Amino acid sequence: MADLRPRGLQSIPMVVKNLLIINVLVWIAEFTFPGRFIELLSLHYHKSPDFRIWQLVTYMFLHDPSGIRHILWNMLALWMFGSNLEEIWGAKRFLIFYLICGVAAGLIQLGVLAVEMNYLEFKFPQVSEAVQLDYQQRAAGIWYFSVLGASGALNGIMAAFAYLFPNTPLMIFPLPIPIKIKYLVFGYFLVDLFAGITPSAGDNVAHIAHVGGAIVGLILVITMNKSNRNTFY
Repeated sequence: MADLRPRGLQSIPMVVKNLLIINVLVWIAEFTFPGRFIELLSLHYHKSPDFRIWQLVTYMFLHDPSGIRHILWNMLALWMFGSNLEEIWGAKRFLIFYLICGVAAGLIQLGVLAVEMNYLEFKFPQVSEAVQLDYQQRAAGIWYFSVLGASGALNGIMAAFAYLFPNTPLMIFPLPIPIKIKYLVFGYFLVDLFAGITPSAGDNVAHIAHVGGAIVGLILVITMNKSNRNTFY
């Protein structure tokens, strides 16, 4: 059974502790140096002039600078689930796992955007003028779309935790009874999958990145468990 009890700062494993510190410092820098700082580091559509290859890594250290909720929930998940996995796997293995999930989540999000853009471009001449206007708006949304946040990597962490410790109970406010982590993570996955397939107007969450991170994390942890390997290298 994994231990999800509160930890003091000294008991947080090294990589998780440093990731927490880096994410908070970058978040502070976002509203200290607004504008170009986020543009350079967030993940853009691959054909956008603002796209840079390093954004596949840097985007996962950014969070919404307009409020605290985004970074608060992500860092809470990193602290709760990541600490246990790092203690089991060790620092190097955990960091590699975290980065693979984050980069893969970004690549999957870009892949889905590319497929959608190709579809819009292919169908554009075949639809009415009214629909063409809608397609133009959707294409512009993709062109200027940017992804930021650690959620893709953290969905991989949560999927791995749920696979290794499926029956760990977790209290979720305001529910009066604990929920097993396997049901919580699976339910969250389904919500993201549905939201990614049927996006609503004004929804600026990269749901497909969440889904991609969870799938990659699950594949990695199943592979690790099956082969009983101690490293990714």
